[in-house]
Amino acid sequence: MDRIKEIRKAIDSIDTDLLKQLNDRAQLAIELGEIKNELGLAIYDPAREREIIKMMLSKNDGPLDDQAVVGLFQRIIDESRRVEKFSVSSDKT
Repeated sequence: MDRIKEIRKAIDSIDTDLLKQLNDRAQLAIELGEIKNELGLAIYDPAREREIIKMMLSKNDGPLDDQAVVGLFQRIIDESRRVEKFSVSSDKT
């Protein structure tokens, strides 16, 4: 039982770090959305999204398989795009 508690504590710590990193990423996505808006560029950039997925797959040493990495990063990218859009649309109100 002590080992379970140790592992759970380590997972909680990683989750906290992940949340901070994801929020930092979201903040950068907001800034990027504002710049894209000023330049008249589209928020959605499928080539860039493919590039991110390809890069993450090339860096993946497991144990997550490629399908898991693709799924996770597609979700992260979707949420980043959502906050980009939201920040740009809320600036116009």
